[in-house]
Amino acid sequence: MKETPLSNCERDFLLKAIQEKKRLDGRQTYDYRKLKIMFGTDFGCCFVELGKTRVMAQVSCELVAPKENRPNEGIMFFNIELSPMASPCVYLRCLRNSKCIDLESLCVVSGEKVWQIRVDVHMLNHDGNLMDAASITAIASLCHFRRPDVGIQGDEVTVYSPDERDPIPLSIYHMPISVSFAFFQQGTYLLVDPCEREERVMDGLLMIAMNKHREICSIQSSGGIMLLKEQVMRCSKIASVKVSEITKLIMKALENDKTARKAGGKCGFAESMPQERITALKKDETAVEMTDVTERANDIVLNAEVPPQTQSLLVPLPGMGQVGKDLQNSWGIEEYYQDEEEAFNSDEDKQTMMEVDVVEISDSEEDEVVILQPEATDRAHK
Repeated sequence: MKETPLSNCERDFLLKAIQEKKRLDGRQTYDYRKLKIMFGTDFGCCFVELGKTRVMAQVSCELVAPKENRPNEGIMFFNIELSPMASPCVYLRCLRNSKCIDLESLCVVSGEKVWQIRVDVHMLNHDGNLMDAASITAIASLCHFRRPDVGIQGDEVTVYSPDERDPIPLSIYHMPISVSFAFFQQGTYLLVDPCEREERVMDGLLMIAMNKHREICSIQSSGGIMLLKEQVMRCSKIASVKVSEITKLIMKALENDKTARKAGGKCGFAESMPQERITALKKDETAVEMTDVTERANDIVLNAEVPPQTQSLLVPLPGMGQVGKDLQNSWGIEEYYQDEEEAFNSDEDKQTMMEVDVVEISDSEEDEVVILQPEATDRAHK
């Protein structure tokens, strides 16, 4: 769907608000929007809300043949469906090159069978900063995922169901999380976690992927702006603080989900289904009094005033008439033609037509018409 462009007034208003260190949603310059992390009933299903930006991820696995050049390592496959303006390949390279997951632990039989981990990330709603929301969703779903346990007897590989053996979590060394910075006025002003309208008026974007140990896993600048060394260092310090806070929130969400599963209660989306939060996401409940609706409706009908009945007006003019309920359709033009016919057929008109015979002679060359009376014609012959 094509986006509606911003008008000049909206663009000027946003830029002026940024210069005054004000934002549309009331946040400060370095503040993130409200972050909410939820897990589904199945392992590896994660749902993240970053303000109004909503992203969902699902992790799955299957046994496949390994790559020829790496027979002892598993395979990571990412399928990220985001906006065309987003660049998911940046974070994909970050997850692969940072080696946050132990791929050797995914090997079942060297050179024959390994686990292929597939991560599907879907955008549900776009309100800015998709990459940060996608990075949080992807790494949280990988931490939440459990693969089936396997047993090897000779050349036979047996995959056990969760009822037979407990699933095994992935071996994750660290959690790289991206933090985005939007620059305005050629790098004069910057904002953390830009919303969708702020992204439209920004001059450039800087994305820094980092873990809680302050190790930079990836960094990329887009938009064609020139940044100074001091600006990049400043952004990296801010990113380290934000990554530490987000990591704690992910760990807390994982611990809450683990506790709920051990207690045997409903968790994840299963808890949200009776409250209709899956499709509606947010539902505002309003108390409405419904006890005496029928009585009040009957009182309104009985006490209502009867509207006055108006009759259509008859306009006695040619071509006009009356049209309405319980009224006969009459048109004055018919009476008008009837009067003309009666006048034409009267005796006086007949006598006049008999006494005067009009003879028309037309000359095609001169286009003249000569009218001769019968008496004048007889005199000319005499």
